[in-house]
Amino acid sequence: MAERKKLGISTGTAEAPAALKKKGRGWEISEKRLDALHDQAREMRRFSSEAHKALAERFAGANLGPYTFKRHVVVGSAIVDFNCHRLGMAIAIDEEGENEALSRRRDKSLEAVGIRVMRIKAKDILENMDDVLARITAGMRMRIADKEQARREHQRQGASRGRGYRNDNA
Repeated sequence: MAERKKLGISTGTAEAPAALKKKGRGWEISEKRLDALHDQAREMRRFSSEAHKALAERFAGANLGPYTFKRHVVVGSAIVDFNCHRLGMAIAIDEEGENEALSRRRDKSLEAVGIRVMRIKAKDILENMDDVLARITAGMRMRIADKEQARREHQRQGASRGRGYRNDNA
């Protein structure tokens, strides 16, 4: 029989801060769950829908500069249809019959860690690819602008604390 853990009473001595958990590449996910997610993502890549294949083909032929979108990627405890790690942007393709509540919850958890999710209907991809690509491009531009703004604010905060690169005594 396994031993049960008991709650202890703190004696008031200062302890070292808790170490970061190394589970699931920084996320609080067990290795078993992470392996299952990767297997599921591999199967999704192997048996993709027509909308996924069409969008992946366009991304493969597009010149997006330093930004790349990878298909069916595990991000945390979710599998996103397309992910651009550098931008912190995910694209979710809405298929017929998907659970909307589950999708909203997944989007919320991804946005909590700084990943912006763009939802696109599969029907739109198959019927009007040019408009979809224009929406994705606009979303990428907004995300790049957001990242630039955050970088500028971070630099301003560093300069106001006296941590800037400029040396006034030289």
